[in-house]
Amino acid sequence: MARGGHGHFNEPGLTAEDLKKNPPAISVSLLKRIFRYLLPYWPYMAVALLAIAFSTVFDLLPSILTGKIIDEGFLAGNFRRLLYYVGISFGVLLASNLIALLQTYVNAWVAQHISKDMRNQLYAHLQKMSQRFFADSKQGDIITRMTSDVSGVEQVISGTLAGTVANVALLVSSLAAMFSRNWILAAVGMLIIPLFILPTKKVGKRRWALTLQSQKKSDAINQVLNETLSVSGQQLVKLFTNEERELETYTRLNGDMLKLRIRESMVGRWFHMAINTFSSIGPMLIYLVAGILMLEYGDASLTIGDVTVMIALLNRMYRPVNQLLEVQVDFVRAMALFTRIFDYLDMPVEIESRPDAITPDSLRGDVSFENVSFRYKADTPVLENVSFTAKAGTTIAIVGPSGAGKSTMVSLLTRLYDVTDGCIRLDSHDIRDLDLSFLRRQIGVVTQDNYLFNGTIRENLLYANQSATAEELEKACREANIHEFIAGLPQGYDTLVGNRGMKLSGGERQRLSIARVILKDPALLILDEATSSLDSISESLIQSAIEPLLENRTSIVIAHRLSTVMSADEILVVCGGRIVEQGTHQALLRDSSVYRDLYETQFERVLREYRAS
Repeated sequence: MARGGHGHFNEPGLTAEDLKKNPPAISVSLLKRIFRYLLPYWPYMAVALLAIAFSTVFDLLPSILTGKIIDEGFLAGNFRRLLYYVGISFGVLLASNLIALLQTYVNAWVAQHISKDMRNQLYAHLQKMSQRFFADSKQGDIITRMTSDVSGVEQVISGTLAGTVANVALLVSSLAAMFSRNWILAAVGMLIIPLFILPTKKVGKRRWALTLQSQKKSDAINQVLNETLSVSGQQLVKLFTNEERELETYTRLNGDMLKLRIRESMVGRWFHMAINTFSSIGPMLIYLVAGILMLEYGDASLTIGDVTVMIALLNRMYRPVNQLLEVQVDFVRAMALFTRIFDYLDMPVEIESRPDAITPDSLRGDVSFENVSFRYKADTPVLENVSFTAKAGTTIAIVGPSGAGKSTMVSLLTRLYDVTDGCIRLDSHDIRDLDLSFLRRQIGVVTQDNYLFNGTIRENLLYANQSATAEELEKACREANIHEFIAGLPQGYDTLVGNRGMKLSGGERQRLSIARVILKDPALLILDEATSSLDSISESLIQSAIEPLLENRTSIVIAHRLSTVMSADEILVVCGGRIVEQGTHQALLRDSSVYRDLYETQFERVLREYRAS
């Protein structure tokens, strides 16, 4: 969709009504899939569980010792006993905190490793996705799932999962201690628990809806940031003076996110308010019933220390009850994150090596298209029954109007996409039968807009051949007519090229890209409009760098410099996704109307300049 109107940011998010009609598919298989990430780390999880068990026991003792301090210390007037129980309480508290510290470390260690595994798995899967996926997907959405979604999962493992186990242990131990003290007061304290459950279901559904809306809005914000703060994006914004417009878009999305976050936060706050209110009723009931038993019925078995212990245990029990009830709220958020990540991991890999893929010992470089057809979408043909052959060591030029399908042919040959019908052969092998990495290692591509990473010149060159020596780098750069320029830089080959290589001129970037292809030393070379946007001086330098590359290797040149097109062994004229004419330059000028029109409209001026120079 057009960038100008920001139409791709206006997709409606899922509403609460949508979620009621289509509730999230939380299944046993989904939960098993999640817990499979924990299996490699079960010894560490076992240590964490033991730490939780010991911490729970130690955490229970100070509450029980409080009754001893009151009854056997204060009320009995025995300072020695008071000091004894205070000392034990302090020691138990210290041990509990040390064990809790161990538990926190183990939880964090496991969570970080699982998130690392998930990021690696997700990144590896995305690397296998076809060009179609990246063309159709929003970059902001991809980045969000790789970063904030996985970070959210990390919080689930380190916080929600470990906290749930700890709270269950805390609740069970508290209940056991309370009923062992006085079953009547314990039962009274539990009367309040059903009141905690009432608001939970509604809060969980509402939080789920807001979570999905927040994630969609976060995707849109990341998309804006990726598009407008990239080197090319910010340049486009400035040149069209759209700073205010982009700021308005970002401000609107940020404001929408603010409202969603506040709504999500307030859903939780009302929930907390209700829980805290109900939590205060329990101790009051304990005091009331204990007063009736002690003062009205003269129950001598119940002491002030016992009542104090029951209140402490009750508050200790309500805390895990509150948090366990909130687990549903956290659980639905976690499921949203896992579902989004698994949605990506479950996307089928469209283009990959077959199990029986072959890796030939050598290649001559014969290329043939056999009745190749291709559609990006079912109803939109791009290429129709394209057939041609390029013998090893020959140069094929492809010319035609914009949108004719020339670059698509390159994408099919490198298997960025796969043909819809027909096949492409390399040395009589259907390229789909070749190992994908092997195929792409045989092909070098120089395009109009070659990408450079934000690193040094050396790092960008080594991307083609990690084992290349300094001498090999220099030799490739000499052949690409870029060595003298690099040698004249203060840092030489260690000069940073900037984001997308923007510290270099277009011609310098192009020559550096050619040097990178020379280091790759491919059997097949593709030049895709490699000099169409350069000045004549840069074009001349690049042309002299390209000519040695064309020797003794199969080359496919798309709308390149006129002299290269004219000297090609064969020229293919593509129009409307079909090869309408083919032949040598002279034969096409003599017999072809389409090529002659292209020549006159696109190349005649360049030819005059070329002859005059």
